[in-house]
Amino acid sequence: MEVSVTPTTDTTASLSARSVSKWWALVVLMLPVLLVAIDNTVLSFALPAISEALAPSGQQLLWIVDIYPLILAGLLVPMGSLGDRLGRRRLLLIGGTGFTLFSALAAFSPSAQTLIAARALMGFFGAMLMPATLSLIRNIFTDPTERRTAIAIWAAGFSGGAALGPIVGGALLEHFAWGSVFLLAVPVMLPLLLLGPVLIPESKDPAPGPVDPLSVLLALATMTPLVYAIKSFATGGIGVVALVCAAIALLSGVTFVRRQLARPEPMLDVTLFTRPVFTGAVAANLLSVFSLVGFLYFISQHLQLVSGRSPLDAGLVLLPGLLVTIMAGLLVVRLVRHVTPATVVTGGLLLNATGFTLVMVTGSWGSDLALLIAFSILGAGVGAAETISNDLILSAVPAEKAGAASAISETAYETGAVLGTAVLGSLLNASYRSQVQVPTALTAQQQTAASETLGGATAVAADLPTGAAETLLSSARHAFDSGVVLTSGIGAGLMIIAALIAHRTLRH
Repeated sequence: MEVSVTPTTDTTASLSARSVSKWWALVVLMLPVLLVAIDNTVLSFALPAISEALAPSGQQLLWIVDIYPLILAGLLVPMGSLGDRLGRRRLLLIGGTGFTLFSALAAFSPSAQTLIAARALMGFFGAMLMPATLSLIRNIFTDPTERRTAIAIWAAGFSGGAALGPIVGGALLEHFAWGSVFLLAVPVMLPLLLLGPVLIPESKDPAPGPVDPLSVLLALATMTPLVYAIKSFATGGIGVVALVCAAIALLSGVTFVRRQLARPEPMLDVTLFTRPVFTGAVAANLLSVFSLVGFLYFISQHLQLVSGRSPLDAGLVLLPGLLVTIMAGLLVVRLVRHVTPATVVTGGLLLNATGFTLVMVTGSWGSDLALLIAFSILGAGVGAAETISNDLILSAVPAEKAGAASAISETAYETGAVLGTAVLGSLLNASYRSQVQVPTALTAQQQTAASETLGGATAVAADLPTGAAETLLSSARHAFDSGVVLTSGIGAGLMIIAALIAHRTLRH
């Protein structure tokens, strides 16, 4: 005889409350995601004001920009593994506290050296934030459909935050001092620190292995020199520094993998990369971010230096693409019920290629409207590919190992962001230098500045007579837009190759 049990009103209410609590926890988890994503792009708008206020040397200015992603990229995997052992919520709150404090220090830095140190510590605590957010989502949302929706919102916050950075930066710098771009962390992170202990459940690996300090050092010695080598190559070409850093990264990476394979309880299960779906999803994640950041690199310059828009106006032109990115990420959650993940990710990467192709076809006569449409198409592709690839990465591992898998996803994101600027940016700069025609009447210093970047040419033109300024700007803008056409063609080709890889690796 079967006995049916009817849920009581109290049981139903309890289930409903837990369901609502999940989504409030997600709201709180989105705060550090948005903040770190915005922080990746907002600083570039503050550099002129920082240069004026702190008078850093050229090398110091470079370190102000670079030290944060260098530390962040090197520590993502160790921090993800540490969260599995110590507790993801605990690590998230520690990271949130440190990130807030040192963001405030950065805002009031009296010297370039202090700002560099503060940015380094922001990278250290920022590395605790991102793997923890994604791994907590994996453990809070156990239903596959709910998890995909949550990851769609998370991915939209990441990619949307990168596009939102110029808008936020433009608005802050039009009304406040440069430190405001760092003080933004205080009101954003306070709700996390106050509500996180209440809304976010703790989770960790129930049977964690011992902490392996040597593996932590090897991970840091792999990613930090790799990112620095990429940046050195982008700014100075193939040189001794870039080659030495690449060699250190390669040697450390090989040693790290061998150590993980030899240990009974590795810090990172590198055998995950033998699974085609996991590897294909990580590659799709990296290349989606590559396309987004590479596109933002040249569209932000075109809107300000060619179209003559203010930073805020330029950021607002990007707003439709931001909204499309968010909507696409949410819509694919429903789409993937009827279409295979491989088709969705492949289609997203092909949309990225279409966005680049539109820029390539319109060329130097393309209007801001054409760029807006192209960015919206690319945003749709990024939203779709990012959401499903992150879901595939997390689904490929047990829930107790979510921190390590999240760290791999975050490392792919950071590497893609660095590569997007370094590869497409360096190609664009090289094309610009080969085509710009600089007047011979300029001083040697002016010729160097004008021949390096469009921003340098614009600054030099401001001090020239009207006729000479117009001649220089016309040549510089034409050279820049020609470089955009070249890099867009390369970007489109890379996205098509990525789509083929995704189709082959994810179809099973």
